[in-house]
Amino acid sequence: MITQAVILVGGQGTRLRPLTDQLPKPALEVVDRPFLAHMLDWLAGHGITEAVMCCGFKADVLIEHLGEGVVNGVSLTYLTEPEPRGTAGALKFAEEHLHEQFLMLNGDVLTDIDLTAQIAAHTSTGATGTLGLVSVEDPSAFGLVRLGDDDVVRGFVEKPKPEEIDTDLISAGCYVLNRSVVDLIAPDVNVSIEREVFPQLVGNGLYGFAHRGSYFMDLGTPERYLDGIRDVLSGKLPTLTYALLDEHGVYVDPTATVDGKVTGPAWVSAGATIGEDSRVGPNTVVGTGATIGASAAIRDSVVLGNATVGEGAQLYRSLVGHEATVGAEAVIGHLAVVGPGAVVAPGTIVPHETKIAADLETHDGSAR
Repeated sequence: MITQAVILVGGQGTRLRPLTDQLPKPALEVVDRPFLAHMLDWLAGHGITEAVMCCGFKADVLIEHLGEGVVNGVSLTYLTEPEPRGTAGALKFAEEHLHEQFLMLNGDVLTDIDLTAQIAAHTSTGATGTLGLVSVEDPSAFGLVRLGDDDVVRGFVEKPKPEEIDTDLISAGCYVLNRSVVDLIAPDVNVSIEREVFPQLVGNGLYGFAHRGSYFMDLGTPERYLDGIRDVLSGKLPTLTYALLDEHGVYVDPTATVDGKVTGPAWVSAGATIGEDSRVGPNTVVGTGATIGASAAIRDSVVLGNATVGEGAQLYRSLVGHEATVGAEAVIGHLAVVGPGAVVAPGTIVPHETKIAADLETHDGSAR
């Protein structure tokens, strides 16, 4: 029985900057808890009791946000690489902690794939490694995994040309591995398990397991981060969070103050304040201690902890970082990101997809 997971959480989350300038991506909240806490809930539901966390960027901050010891039913061991070593290098660094069989997971994926079924397939075939695979509508944007009729991996295609697309299966960043795989990895160097190790296993015990119909979302960009939060709030991805919403799809913490209108699905966190005549939701999260001014309008957006949105401000499908301030009557455009601690001057129109750096202040009513 496999009870151990190795989770890669060392990346810098560059595509989510400035939200991740000071906070590692796995610690970023997805509705009510750090993203990685949702992953631990999912793992615990499939019998995983131990996780080795392969850390890099701001490991101390991750530990502070996620906690130590047993978290959500999973015992955590944190390892911090001295320098980035790639996906295989991180696994090699964790070698002394590994069981004979274990899961290996990318730490930035929100999913409900059936790990129990994938583990059972690994056992039944006697595989050395079994790759969890998901289907996508547009395979041209991904590296493809080709399977034989017996689910043996026949090969990989990176950045396929149209004529090379003969499958819709891509890696879900979830692998069942035997410890012998680690013997293929050179120590103390930067090595990719996807590009340098798995190709060595083609024809030598590498299988795939297709999770068709499963939910899968890489939260690596502002758009996908918002999509993931929407899917948690709507229940498209079953989570413990969704179970806390009322019959209208709304959660309001007992310590929050709501004088405006909240339309579900939506989440209002502890200590938050929503002003008179403001409109919040749907698909919106107001973080712990955040303040929404009177007559503000916010939908399909996330306002993180202790941020302030001024009177009459408007947000649509946008992100406001921790302790940021959006001035009165400001308009934050589609997929714009206001960094942690940033200040948007009153009346400013922030164009679509603009990123305002952490702690930056705008003074002249414009943002470029």
